[in-house]
Amino acid sequence: MVYQGNRITVTMLEDGIANMHYNAENESVNKFDAETNKQFGEAVSALEKADDVKGLIVTSGKGVFIAGADITEFVASFKKSESEIKDWVVHVNDAFNRFEDLPFPKVAAINGAAMGGGCEMTLVCEYRVMSDKAIIGLPETQLGIFPGFGGTVRSTRIIGIDNALELIATGTPKKPLDALKLGLVDATVPADDLQDAAIDLVKKCISGELDWQAKREEKLVPVKLNQLEQAMAFNSAKGMIFAKANPKQYPAPALAIEAIEKHVNLPRDKAIEVEAAGFAKAAKTPQAESLVGLFLNDQLVKKLAKQHSKQAHDINEAAVLGAGIMGGGIAYQAASKGLPIIMKDIKSEQLDLGMGEASKLLGKMVERGKMTPAKMGETLSRIRPTLNYGDFSETDIVIEAVVENPNVKRSVLKEVEGLVKDDCILASNTSTISITYLAEALARPENFVGMHFFNPVHRMPLVEVIRGEKSSEEAIATTVALASKMGKVPVVVNDCPGFLVNRVLFPYFGAFDLLLKQGADFAHVDKVMEKFGWPMGPAYLIDVVGLDTGVHGAEVMAEGFPDRMKPDYKGAIQHLYENKRLGQKNGVGFYKYETDSRGKPKKVADDATYELLQATSDSDKQTFDDQAIIDRTMLAFCNETVRCLEDNIVSTPAEADMAMIMGVGFPPFRGGPCRYIDQMGLDNYLALCEKYAHLGKAYEAPQKIRDMAAAGETFYATA
Repeated sequence: MVYQGNRITVTMLEDGIANMHYNAENESVNKFDAETNKQFGEAVSALEKADDVKGLIVTSGKGVFIAGADITEFVASFKKSESEIKDWVVHVNDAFNRFEDLPFPKVAAINGAAMGGGCEMTLVCEYRVMSDKAIIGLPETQLGIFPGFGGTVRSTRIIGIDNALELIATGTPKKPLDALKLGLVDATVPADDLQDAAIDLVKKCISGELDWQAKREEKLVPVKLNQLEQAMAFNSAKGMIFAKANPKQYPAPALAIEAIEKHVNLPRDKAIEVEAAGFAKAAKTPQAESLVGLFLNDQLVKKLAKQHSKQAHDINEAAVLGAGIMGGGIAYQAASKGLPIIMKDIKSEQLDLGMGEASKLLGKMVERGKMTPAKMGETLSRIRPTLNYGDFSETDIVIEAVVENPNVKRSVLKEVEGLVKDDCILASNTSTISITYLAEALARPENFVGMHFFNPVHRMPLVEVIRGEKSSEEAIATTVALASKMGKVPVVVNDCPGFLVNRVLFPYFGAFDLLLKQGADFAHVDKVMEKFGWPMGPAYLIDVVGLDTGVHGAEVMAEGFPDRMKPDYKGAIQHLYENKRLGQKNGVGFYKYETDSRGKPKKVADDATYELLQATSDSDKQTFDDQAIIDRTMLAFCNETVRCLEDNIVSTPAEADMAMIMGVGFPPFRGGPCRYIDQMGLDNYLALCEKYAHLGKAYEAPQKIRDMAAAGETFYATA
């Protein structure tokens, strides 16, 4: 035994070959937390003193090779000063550099995911062998940072500047053959042959068959490209990267490029210092705080879903009532995850539409090479279209997705309840109708919940699971389990008009309507909010949702919350709807829509919109700067999010933030409305509420904000 720790051990195998084995006790994955970093340094010290080691392999005792750094520790680390963060990173790198400098060859045996720090661990080895079941990558930019354990330094020297920039900036992991083609690994083998292949490679190094010293040397010296070649590599990469990620919204890729440009002509140790300084700079951006927080929130929401699922019934078969686009999307989602599902409608043409939707989605996967035609046929066979209830006797859960009409829904739900087994769960895919109200028509209201999918089902990750007054924990648990089984992220909310996401979204539309009434240009508002980070501005969003849907939702919200969601004027959305402008559904809304070369709707300006809006705008028009537009729309949005927390519609800021990001596209780099308030500062936010309180209740600070500001509290702990 060369070294013994509870995270890392180093043992001798055969012929002078050592095995550095990562296998963290009582942990599901290996990661570079503080204790692992400490033990890594100790193991390197032991290897420096060992005189009988001729070569070494790095292995993992987990299904994942090494997941990377411990994200939970980042929150505390990133509170330090920029210089302190740099010093910490340089200290960790010291152990990596010393490991790289050991006087014998090293081979990484990559059995599973080698991500972030796990990938960087493989790069300090001279050779890398990858299982055919593994993936490898540097995803740090997705957390608002970039590789800090030598990843930008070694990758540029191993796979070239352009390839390294693409790997780092996109954060996309590579499968074995892609990694091999890139030069990121040196061989791929079947999983069962991995350790033998790594040992064989070490033996070839020891015998002199492979020049491992040359492989190491290329990582210690500047990149071997002249200035012109370097300029070409950086310029082409910048064009590609900045086209995909706005540097002002996602600065990490730009900071990574900046660091790499500075260090490609430096030897390793100097280059590592440049990388560490750039890493520290990225770590101190608000985007890093938001994106790391987003990652942790995602983990929390998934953990809560597991806790909610503990009382779930087994789900062997589901059913969806109502075919069409939504029903077909739900059926596709279930079938694609291996769950048999019945799709029932009263019209055969609707069943054809639903099956067509599922076939279209699966066909696209076949076109992209992500599914074989045989697999597509197998998946489609899990969907059973039917015009009657004959097959419902053994169904475990039924999702009602008929027209958004309370009377129709109540009738359908009552009918199906009499045909299913007593413990079958009924779930309504409603976006606005009270679950408690719908349950009044049922004999077993405890078995009934809301299950709100977002459109398009196959793309939107969120599912709201709505608890009515009489919904049982078993019903909630089973519905949460179904959502998870379908590959969705469930968030449990309590019943109220609009539930969580739509309740928050409609004050945002209300703020938009008020801006237009007072003289704002809808196209300019869209541009401002897209620049702020939304995937589409409010005018474009309501066109996509459908102005008819928006008007119906606004009526429900006005009835539920008249103090802040019932305007005393006719807004632009209502007026356009009354003039038969429904948005993309009929080709005209705020914009008019033409079909582009790919057959998708393309929005274009429409002078007729401005003419129609004259009837709903004030005669004494105001002008608004960009910040005023942002402040007014985001105050209405964020205030209602906080009120949902006040009213216990949603339990935690993490769930609220994740729901807004996954459900309506709140800018991820801003972390969600609660994180946005935190970063603004509660006192500053409160002052902004007071500035705009004259506009109405929607802009007034919720009591929770007042109480938190007075107590010096935040939604997320700062310690």
